[in-house]
Amino acid sequence: MTPPARTFGARFTGALFLNVDVFEEVEHDESATGQAAAVVALGALAASIGGVGAGAGSMIANGIAVLVGWMIWSGIVYLVGHYLFGGRATWGEVLRAFGFAQAPSVFYVFGVIPILSWPLLALVNLWVMVAGFIGIRQALDIGNAKTFFTILVAGLVNIVLHAIF
Repeated sequence: MTPPARTFGARFTGALFLNVDVFEEVEHDESATGQAAAVVALGALAASIGGVGAGAGSMIANGIAVLVGWMIWSGIVYLVGHYLFGGRATWGEVLRAFGFAQAPSVFYVFGVIPILSWPLLALVNLWVMVAGFIGIRQALDIGNAKTFFTILVAGLVNIVLHAIF
């Protein structure tokens, strides 16, 4: 028997605390895609607020860019992890797990505090990277080394795509 799904708040908190079970749960719950998008959108909003001075138009554009970027990055990671490193996942599974991995990005909002801005942003960036690593690893069902190389190769593909487009 499958245990009941956690609430959005419990999933969000679990992702903040890098709970592997949460990443596994959202990976397999197709109805969690909207929740994952909400996590990404909340992080984008927090980053826009933390960046101060961007203006309302920039906040909307930033939010759209972050959501599109999340989908593209998840697609690249899926393709690289699946086809090069034998990951067993769908794009949707990677999308959901990596979306919840963005939970720590809500702390970007504290970038408005000048004295804390640099150290806090560095800590949040590290936290998001660790959560992303865990989310990708769990979604693709691969080990740490394959996850590292998946991210490395996907990052190189991303750089090439940015250079072209």
